[in-house]
Amino acid sequence: MYRGITGLSNTCLERAKRLKACVGGFLQRQDLSSLCRYRKPRLTLEECVMWKVSFEKLLSSKHGLYAFRSFLVSEFSEENIAFYLACEDFKNTKSAAKMPSKAKRIYEEFIGSEAPREVNIDYETRDITQDNLKSPTASCFDMAQYRIYILMEKDCYPRFLRSATYRNLVNQLKVKSAKEKTKKAIAIRPTHEEEEPK
Repeated sequence: MYRGITGLSNTCLERAKRLKACVGGFLQRQDLSSLCRYRKPRLTLEECVMWKVSFEKLLSSKHGLYAFRSFLVSEFSEENIAFYLACEDFKNTKSAAKMPSKAKRIYEEFIGSEAPREVNIDYETRDITQDNLKSPTASCFDMAQYRIYILMEKDCYPRFLRSATYRNLVNQLKVKSAKEKTKKAIAIRPTHEEEEPK
């Protein structure tokens, strides 16, 4: 039986929504709660609140990058941060002999017309990047990386800050911080034997 393109795309969309419902909640609960417990140094409330200052603050924090990436995975839009990080890694390539193959891999994975994790950039940027690959340098992806950075800063970053994921993480850290302050206050309070007579 032939359902046509519309029937097929609706079925795929329904599957994607069901998968997001199942996996997205798991990713949000599992990954971000582990930031509070297992990573060293542990995430603090102050660091988490600093992520609101700027997108750059979020990306410069190891915990922030982890939380943001987990959020994007839960929304099935992780390709943007993956591309951004691949470009950062590419810029740090020390061997000039490795640059052409690394550049080709990044292009084929994120920019090419058949890219499995295609990022959303305009044709002009795509063409310029493709021309840059003819003789790759550390800056050959700069324009495309900048476009994706701006896209994340204007779209994904505000969604992350408004998300239940981020709010829950802040609330968990507030509770943890309050408990730690209470423990310290109890530990500092003198016992009855140590108190001076009045």
